[in-house]
Amino acid sequence: MRRARISYCLIAVTLALAGCAQVQKPIDDYIVIGMDEDSTGPGASYSTIAGSTVRATVARINAEGGINGKQVRLVVENDESNPTNTPSIIRKLVDQGASAVILSTGSGSALAAKQISQSTRIVTIAPTALTDSVAGPPGNEFAYMVPNPLAQYADVYCGAFAEQGKKRLGVLADSSPAIAGILGTLEPELRQCIDVVDTSKAAVDTADLTASVSRLLGSDPDVVLVASVGGNFELLAQNTLHRLAPGLQRFSLASIGNQPQSWKLAEHGALDGLVYMGSLSDDNHRTEQTQAWLRTVKGANYSMTAYDAQAYDSVMLLKRAIELAGTHTDPELLNRAMQEIHEVPASFGQAPLTLSFTPDKHIAPDSVCGLVLIAFGADNTPTGPWPQYQPACTTRGSDR
Repeated sequence: MRRARISYCLIAVTLALAGCAQVQKPIDDYIVIGMDEDSTGPGASYSTIAGSTVRATVARINAEGGINGKQVRLVVENDESNPTNTPSIIRKLVDQGASAVILSTGSGSALAAKQISQSTRIVTIAPTALTDSVAGPPGNEFAYMVPNPLAQYADVYCGAFAEQGKKRLGVLADSSPAIAGILGTLEPELRQCIDVVDTSKAAVDTADLTASVSRLLGSDPDVVLVASVGGNFELLAQNTLHRLAPGLQRFSLASIGNQPQSWKLAEHGALDGLVYMGSLSDDNHRTEQTQAWLRTVKGANYSMTAYDAQAYDSVMLLKRAIELAGTHTDPELLNRAMQEIHEVPASFGQAPLTLSFTPDKHIAPDSVCGLVLIAFGADNTPTGPWPQYQPACTTRGSDR
């Protein structure tokens, strides 16, 4: 018994000392990049796509000699797109020696990561988050994001509504935290250009949307926006809208366009006429090059998504920053190097799109034309850029 007490006390002391240990500093012999990947939560449908491409890009960098002659090691944790889990996940990645963290998770979790990136002085970069505040002030000194932000989504949707003469918008949304955060930013912007007549929400795992869609249609919208993380909810929404209101113009977020495995699961013709917010254009040769490379990794028939392109660009932007800083072990130098990245050609968006960071601009796209409206055809596959409206490649809204 005395030995047991001594052993117990030794364990308790060890645990106490471990709890008081200082954060692990980046390792000099190799470069550790952390990734917070939601692989089991509501954002898994898109986070795992980006996460897979992050892994492939790191492997490619290592095969080509690494960064500054050092190999890159990727360490991965999962916050399940639960913002309450994110702070401990980021700290765990920092404790494993990460020099930077890729946030392949939902916007709510990426937003929760911002405070931790500030307190730990570690660069975070989000390849899939859409909420402007993820990389916007306050407290964004070490926080960055790659996609065009939601305020610019609103600009593009509003341009499309005006082009079509639409006046009354109905919104059908899932109740996930990620979509709640997105609508919190998007809806106020949309209300400036169109009358939002109803917002109908349902559980992300619902099996029937007939009542929700019927209630939404009762408000007499002339256009509908589906806001979801994708997966079954998005398919159910599109199938139900197609059945109950086949002539109604439908728009969606990026999710449906970036989940090609789900298209064949839609009812016949259910996606016909749907326009989603894409980020890939057939006029961008860099997109074509990235897809050609991905097909050597993911299979000859792989259809690249915007999540792939933005994940690839996220890793390459970190690589460039480490090269500019000349080190990965000094967080202040690395962060300053991030803010010196200027007009890097993007792998997504229209051909003229470039990516830049400055001390006052932590959202990468230099133009709204990182966004591309894409239309579906009768065979439930995208036909290409929507001919009725596209955003121009100007800097309008790029600093929003």
